[in-house]
Amino acid sequence: MPVQVLRNFVGGEYVDATGSDTLDIVNPATEQVYATSPISSEADVSVAYAAASTAFDTWGETTPSERQRALLRFADALESRAEELADVECENTGKPRAGIVGDEVEPMIDQVRFFAGAARVLEGKSGGEYLADHTSFVRREPIGVIGQVTPWNYPMMMAIWKIGPALAAGNAVVLKPSDSTPVSTLLLAEIAAEFLPAGTFNVVTGDRDTGRAMIADRIPQMVSITGSVRAGMEVAGSAALDLKRVHLELGGKAPVIVFDDADIASTVEGIAAAGFYNGGQDCTAATRVLVQAGIHDDFVAALAEYARDNAKTGGPREEGILYGALSSAAQLARVQGFVSDLPEHASIALGGHRQGDVGYFHEATIVSNLRQTDAIVQNEIFGPIITAQKFTDEAQALEWANDVPYGLASSVWTKDHARAMRMAKKLDFGCVWINTHIPLVAEMPHGGFKHSGYGKDLSMYGLEDYTRLKHVMSYIG
Repeated sequence: MPVQVLRNFVGGEYVDATGSDTLDIVNPATEQVYATSPISSEADVSVAYAAASTAFDTWGETTPSERQRALLRFADALESRAEELADVECENTGKPRAGIVGDEVEPMIDQVRFFAGAARVLEGKSGGEYLADHTSFVRREPIGVIGQVTPWNYPMMMAIWKIGPALAAGNAVVLKPSDSTPVSTLLLAEIAAEFLPAGTFNVVTGDRDTGRAMIADRIPQMVSITGSVRAGMEVAGSAALDLKRVHLELGGKAPVIVFDDADIASTVEGIAAAGFYNGGQDCTAATRVLVQAGIHDDFVAALAEYARDNAKTGGPREEGILYGALSSAAQLARVQGFVSDLPEHASIALGGHRQGDVGYFHEATIVSNLRQTDAIVQNEIFGPIITAQKFTDEAQALEWANDVPYGLASSVWTKDHARAMRMAKKLDFGCVWINTHIPLVAEMPHGGFKHSGYGKDLSMYGLEDYTRLKHVMSYIG
């Protein structure tokens, strides 16, 4: 099969980059290069931002109903091409083909439709006389041109999370996908171009230097990134030089707190699914489990038994698999490094090895007998490894749960409603699930605290992040 030659999508069409340097795009399940993408330069980024700036003059003046219609048509087009989108994402990420439409494409379509409707209900403070002889009101306006960077774990869905609220609010976008997973994002831009003014949604591909150029350019008034803490800190520092707004979603280390009154069988099933789905390559993954002492040993044994039968990995077209290949050779090496560097007191209850010789596959792995200070407990792994710790009481569970740099997501598993509410209040995370873990809906915000960043995706709160407020006061005396 010939290698695809990818191009940037700028001003409503595919365009060549100015330079000749390219990146190889690898299928993680086969380790075969199947495409190349340009390494865009500062000049390429500037061209894309100029196109977005021109488009904003038109898109920023549209009414909410006009933006709604365009986004609804975009959503309908995504729906009609769902199988094609799933095929592209499967090849680019190594994910199981069977689940992509239901788990990713359909939620993406729903999210676009949500933001299409949300565009028409943005609100500001009602007009009134807050000073004698003066009437005041608030205008909520689009920010302008937005620079966005998306990660490799959910390339399509994270692109929708970025562009959905930005476009609904009336902004124009330049988006850089991860260097290893640009294919589906380019297809999204191609589909959207039928319904949006040329240049409203642009995609440039490239490496870290391309990303740095995206942040440093003078045109965007806001930059948004989903990525690592290191990348987020670099973005925030660069954006500060020009006082750009910054929106950051930077990963997590979700505590999963299981009290001794939880039903072991149903809890094991929920945690295994939420911990191993997408190979644990999810910033909300249920991979740091804290289990109360009374059921700890039985729970770990049950989790290992269930995962052995139900958390299988394999090629995208294989039947009966929960997750596919890890995203890259580097990510596989990172996961293997955590296993090889385990402290002597740790015990591997399941897995621990690479699977096969071709493709970046790693077994579902469960590690117990860990301490709060262990590296595998404190650091985000982004792989199919669930850790287990034994706690004594509610106070210790809270202390350990909050004792990590991240603050994105968490869950509590108990039959005691009052306890669940106490934990929800005290857990220092942007999301607290109770007796479930990982479901998300378009109407509710997603975003964290501490090193997990700031700003919200999804929901009206996410849409408001892509707007600015202007006070207008008129003398009426």
